[in-house]
Parts: sequence; C-alpha cells; structure tokens
Amino acid sequence: MSAPSNVIPLWTSGEAAAATGGKASHPWSASGVSIDSRSVEAGDLFVALAGPNHDGHDFVEAAFERSAAAALVSRRPGARAGARPLLLVVDTYEGLNTLAARARERSHAHVVAITGSVGKTGTKELLAGALRRCGPTHASAGNLNNHIGVPLSLARLPQGARYGVFEAGMNHPGEIAPLSRLIRPHTALITTIAPAHTEAFSGLDGVADAKAEIFQGLEPGGTAVLNRDNAYFEHLAEAARAAGAGRIVSFGEGADADARLLAWRPAATGGSVSAAIDGAEVEYEIAFSGRHWAFNSVAVLAAAKAAGAPLAHAARALRAVAPGAGRGVRHRIPLPGGHCALIDESYNASPAAVRAAIATLAEAATPAPGGRRVAVLGDMLELGTEAKRWHAELACDLERAGVDLVFTAGPLMAHLHQAVDPARRGVHAPDAESLAAIVEAEIRAGDVVLVKGSLGSRTGLIVRHLVATAAADVPSAPRS
Repeated sequence: MSAPSNVIPLWTSGEAAAATGGKASHPWSASGVSIDSRSVEAGDLFVALAGPNHDGHDFVEAAFERSAAAALVSRRPGARAGARPLLLVVDTYEGLNTLAARARERSHAHVVAITGSVGKTGTKELLAGALRRCGPTHASAGNLNNHIGVPLSLARLPQGARYGVFEAGMNHPGEIAPLSRLIRPHTALITTIAPAHTEAFSGLDGVADAKAEIFQGLEPGGTAVLNRDNAYFEHLAEAARAAGAGRIVSFGEGADADARLLAWRPAATGGSVSAAIDGAEVEYEIAFSGRHWAFNSVAVLAAAKAAGAPLAHAARALRAVAPGAGRGVRHRIPLPGGHCALIDESYNASPAAVRAAIATLAEAATPAPGGRRVAVLGDMLELGTEAKRWHAELACDLERAGVDLVFTAGPLMAHLHQAVDPARRGVHAPDAESLAAIVEAEIRAGDVVLVKGSLGSRTGLIVRHLVATAAADVPSAPRS
C-alpha cells in the first residue's frame, strides 16, 4: 500500500533497505511502524520481532490481513510470502534499531529525552501537548521507554516533525545509556530521583547514576533540565556537564531555581498554576490533579522553552492534556443516595508516587456529608530489601493527610495494614482481586476513593470492578 501522493511517506522500501542493509522483495511505502499484528494500521511496516514466548514471523500474515504495507523479516514467513512486500534482514531487532538511528539522523526536530524515578510518562505527555501547540510534534506512545519501545518510537519519527519527545526507562544499570545514544537528545529532563525500581541497586546513589546515563547521548552543548529541590541535583548537574551539556536549567520551588512553581490552586479536577520560567511569570491551568503535577508542569515549560517553543503558547496548551488511564483519571461512581469520587492511580506505584497520591487525596474536594477519604493501596514492587519499611512508613503520610479508611492488598501492604492506626484500618486482602468486592461493599455516597498500586499488584482490577458494577447495577436501597 502506498501513502497518499501529497504525504511524505514515513519509509519507502529503498530508504528502509539502505538503512538496514536489507533487501526489499517489492517496492512499497509505509506510513507507520508496528511490532504487534493486533494493532497494525493500514499502511504500517510490520516488524516481526522474535521474543522468548512469541515469534513475530508467525503473525506476518495476520499483519497483512490488517493491510500492512510491508513486513520486516529475517526469514520468509510462509507459503504466501513470495507475493508479499517484504524487507529481508539478518536480524529484525537490529533492523528496527537501524531504522531508528536513520530516522533520528534525518530529522531536523528538537529532540527531548525524559527519564526519572517517577512521573516520566505524564511529564512526557504534558510536554508533547505543550509542543504540539507550537509545531508538528512526535512523541513516544504510552510508556514505550525500553530497548524495544525507544527504537520503535524513533522509527516512527516523521521527517517533518519540529519537536520529538521520548521517554527512557530502566530496571537495571546500563539500560538508559544505549537508549540515550539512540535518541541523541538536544534536551534531557530528569523528573526526580526517588526510591523506585531499586531492587537492582544498592541505594539511591546507584539509581541517580543510572538515570544520569540519559546524558550519554546528549548532543554537544545540549541542555539538562533538573530538579533543584532534589538531593541529587548537584550530582546530576556534574554528570551532565561531564557529558558536554552546555546549560543546566533547574526547576523547583526555591528562589534559586531557574523555573519556579510560585503557587498551586487545586480545583475539582486539575487546578491552576503560577510559575516563573527564567524570570517570566506565567499563569495556566492543568487537567492533572495534585501539587506534584503542578511541580512537573514547571519542568515541562522549562524544557519547552529550551526547545525554542513560545512560553505562552506552551503554557496555554497544558489544560488540554488529560491524564492517561491509571494515572489520576477521575470517575463518578453512582451509589444509593448519591455518588462517590474515584481517583484511579492504579498504573504504578513507588513510595514517592504513593505519597504524592495521598497528598492529592487530601487536597481533593471535601467529601460530602457522611463521606470519607478512602485509600485502597496495593503492593509497591521492585523495592528490594527496604520494601517492608517503605510500606509501613506510609502510615504517617495517611495520618497527616487525614485519610479516614485504608484498605490494603498484597503481602507487602500487610506491613502498612499493621502500622496504620486501628481507627483508620480497613480490610487487608491477599491480592487486589480479593479486595475488589470488599471495597465495593464498604464505600458509600460522599466518599472520595483513591486506588493505587504497582502495575504488577493489579489494583486496576479494583477500579474496573467499581466502574463496571456501578454501570451495571445501582441498588435502590441505601446502604447502612
């Protein structure tokens, strides 16, 4: 399938063959790149990656049935392959990486790379939204931030993009450096250094060093945007300078920050922000709830300005960026006598992220008469030997926030269940699936309910249960 004549194709068979050293069986042009046959869109180049459980070559035909333009393969995938547009390479993963490198090489976009212990994906979405107001912008979809997601996102970078925004994540030392060298950012933003995915590290120093790998691919004279309020600011700044950064831009709340959060005024959803970016004061709104997102929005504007975007345009665009699923989405759950407000933070969790979510619950609209602030928390995973302590210490945050009732799920959250004040102690369950019906039975009209946990703790099941049950059946009699 060919791209419309008035649109520059993302890849042609000749360009892709030159980039990968592969051989095209037929001429073709593609408008996208996909690695999942189930989500292939018409005109995509399907890359048949071989993994530990599945081999993409087994799904090439399915990709063509969804109107893929061509398939990047390392072997002919079936009897009908001879009639299909193929790009034959030695290794499809390396082929994807060489496509990514070529896409970056031919691009004239200002490229921003984002990493950090928490807030990476939301910050990436906010920055992409801000930059889209200022010019054609390409950003990695979802949280495609690993050794497959980053090259896939880069391979999708259109030639005409003015800005590119890419997220880089890690679970172990040494993972971000090759991603950064592939991205080659002009601006690198680190949200913060905090306990998250610490299982493979001896301490936060190791986490900071791993995040600092984002500077290894920084373009000469590039900009590092760093959290001035974080204890690792100077450590990261030194690493950035050593890698050739030409400018360090700090963000925070103190007077010594280049980009400052001056005020945060929460609303029913989101809120309004006052900030000063390099001395220029700006007022704007965001749809994300919580002071931590106001703080991150200041980092976003600092990065947007470093990318050359007009500050006023970028700030106005932030209101239109909605939080993603499991990242603060609000639901209104109908119940007898009214409704409860559900804050879905079920996508992921770390001590810093859970504390921020608890603070958001505290500043949420005051529960209706008879209502309570309710926290439903699942295990925070990949925290290593300190995991039990990090879970138990959340009891102090819950008490300070005035949370009325705390439900917990998972073996690690059992330590919080024991530590929390008995007056606030709800039910503890072995897993999220067991807790879902219990929470449904216990919440009542007027409550404000927060659900949060690591993705592996599956607290999203609780959210889906509450939303689905409320949609299917609203009892007519009030609950006691």
